[in-house]
Amino acid sequence: MLHSTDKKRPVRTADGSVTLYSERFDECYHSTRDGALRESLQKHILPAFSLLPPKEEITILDVCFGLGYNSWATLYHLWELPSPRRVTILSPEFDRELVASLERFDYPPEFEPLRPIIEAVSREGVYEEERFRIEILFGDARKRIPEIDRPVDIVYQDPFSPKKNPLLWTREYFAKLRRIVSDDVIVTTYSSATPVRMGLYENGFLLYEPPSEGVRSGTVASLRPLNLKPIDMELKKRRNPAAASMRDVDFL
Repeated sequence: MLHSTDKKRPVRTADGSVTLYSERFDECYHSTRDGALRESLQKHILPAFSLLPPKEEITILDVCFGLGYNSWATLYHLWELPSPRRVTILSPEFDRELVASLERFDYPPEFEPLRPIIEAVSREGVYEEERFRIEILFGDARKRIPEIDRPVDIVYQDPFSPKKNPLLWTREYFAKLRRIVSDDVIVTTYSSATPVRMGLYENGFLLYEPPSEGVRSGTVASLRPLNLKPIDMELKKRRNPAAASMRDVDFL
């Protein structure tokens, strides 16, 4: 499904930035309590870039694009930094109508320097210059993600919640992610739900409490040890033998 009849309405969040409420998913695109901009920076961008080893070229998977806050906040964060030399952001999104509306969206003033980029992505679905490339992968994320032909260094795991959009949180979905990521990958997500953590863990990811400040805690995942507080999933299983990942068979 590439077009949406989903009705949406603007909602102002705690940090003053605006998000949307989706009737289809019965959820806002961002935490109204944490704030749309603050959530993107504190739960995704700042943790990811503080933990990723220095690289000249970085590929980011932003799941899903939505209002684009994670992608715009990435550019906002990196705008005046001398490195990395090249950043590619790939972002699956099924709602073409939403993307086409973003050139008129009420973004926070921090994104004003990005206005030409926002307009280009809204109109064309892609923006490219010497240092940055953003491409919307229109369609079903579960189909588009396996098509990515380069190692992904950062994953912003940011779809609607497991209760509302479960097929982007299952063990099988995380297996698709595992096959395309680099050895240094950093995965960030707002979810701390046990089934989500189990799905990541069962695919070989190490799990950690994130270093985010001023927002509710989520999860950081990696394939290598990090200097963060680890989450002991074996202890979790011993304490709760019923703890299990979400599976495709339950939702397809």
